[in-house]
Parts: sequence; structure tokens; C-alpha cells
Amino acid sequence: MTSIHAANIHEVHEMPMSEIIRPFMSSVDEDKVTSLMQTLSDPKTENQVPPIDIMWIVGSEGGNYYYSFGGCHRYIAHVRLKLPTIKVKLVRCTTKDLYVYLGSSTPDLK
Repeated sequence: MTSIHAANIHEVHEMPMSEIIRPFMSSVDEDKVTSLMQTLSDPKTENQVPPIDIMWIVGSEGGNYYYSFGGCHRYIAHVRLKLPTIKVKLVRCTTKDLYVYLGSSTPDLK
């Protein structure tokens, strides 16, 4: 399972949850989150959960920004389990790409 954005990206990273920017509140199906939490809690099945896609944007002064708009259920399951990292695929993007999601709310990334 993969998204159209990360279909050709094979490298998976463990990213600190604290580095991920999620500008929108997630609306989730609680049963799905519970199921994912059970899967993540079992060492035999935790690797069955696919990585989430992260928009990786390098700011004008070299800062790295990591935005996530999908993978809501997986992200919330990690938050509720208080896991420090999550598996991600980094999709290189620009601030113009971010503008598609945030419009005039797009910050000036340094």
C-alpha cells in the first residue's frame, strides 16, 4: 500500500513525532485507530503498518520542514501509544506545493 506521491520512493525513515507538522485536525474512525494501536503494540505485527507520507520542504535559509496531511489514523495511533517515532516516506516538495494545501495560510519557511 502506498500513495501516488510516494509510489516510487522506497526509502523509509523513522521520524520523531515531534518534527511533524499537522496543520489540520484529524477526523478519525475510532475502531480503525484501535485496530492500528493493537497492530503497533504487537512486535509480530507492528511492521504491517505502512509508513505515512511526509512533505519535506527545505526553507529559504536551509531549515527542514515536515508536513503531513494524510495517514491520520496511523498518526493518531502513534500519538495515543506515545511512540516517539513513526515510519515515513519523505516526499521532496516546495512551498508552492504546500500552498496547494494551505493557500494564503502558507507560512514563510526559513
